[in-house]
Amino acid sequence: MDYSLRELECFTAVAEELSFTRAAQKLHLAQPPLSRHIRALEDKLGAALFDRSGRKVALTTAGAVFYEETRTVLPQLVRAGETTRRFVSGETARLRLGFVSAVLSPELVEILRAFRERHPAVQLLMQDSPPAEQLAALRHGSLDGGFIGLPPDGPTPGIQFVPWRREPLAAFVPFGHALAARRQIDLRELAGEALVAVSGEAAPAFSAYLRKVCGQAGFRPRIVLESPRAQAVAIMVAAGTGIALLPTSLARVVGDAAAIIPLKKAPSVAHVFARNAGAPSPAMRDFVALLTGGGMDKGRR
Repeated sequence: MDYSLRELECFTAVAEELSFTRAAQKLHLAQPPLSRHIRALEDKLGAALFDRSGRKVALTTAGAVFYEETRTVLPQLVRAGETTRRFVSGETARLRLGFVSAVLSPELVEILRAFRERHPAVQLLMQDSPPAEQLAALRHGSLDGGFIGLPPDGPTPGIQFVPWRREPLAAFVPFGHALAARRQIDLRELAGEALVAVSGEAAPAFSAYLRKVCGQAGFRPRIVLESPRAQAVAIMVAAGTGIALLPTSLARVVGDAAAIIPLKKAPSVAHVFARNAGAPSPAMRDFVALLTGGGMDKGRR
């Protein structure tokens, strides 16, 4: 069915504002033509999109379905226009990079900023997604690279892993727990404790590593709750759900809301950058070179 862009803009504005007046102001459009565009769209769909019977405007069931199906269209058009503008202006290269919250440190921000300064013609597109989703996107070609945390144990044909950073694990302990006042914890002391952790489905390598280090300490972790996001796990600790074993850099997430306690002989986490194993683009080659050297590797090895 042929919808005009203006009709979609008008519908989206009213759906988000739930007010014809505010929507018209948002679009810098008089209200009568706004209403005409909405009526024209409703005629094409054969359904009312808004309930105007009361004092407030509300989406009908059909309107809610139409909004859910079309709400990404306008942002996609904006991105398409921006990409085209960059192409016309000579900014033809781009890197689509994934990351997990556990690696989003000031150090990584510094690397991204340095790359942007050195390569202003390259567009960096960042996507926050779990390691499993990043690896799938790399295989499908919808990502160029990703900061996935630990590398997977199994074979990963077509994907290369570049070590770039290492940091120790720490115990994240809710205040009020008996261990919260300790200056250091032996990992064996967590045997039998209620733990919260990143789910194995979202981060299989980290989940397997956690079970491995606990096994080496002589116990099987008693995980009472999981989340696909490390940030959410840290927040669950602050809420008193349980103890977590996480990279120390995630201390920034909880701030002063939980105790971050070093482990005796702390096991460390090796962070890797994953990319397609084929010949890299010039932009990717330069990015990896910056990531692994160029004066920015101090303290990462």
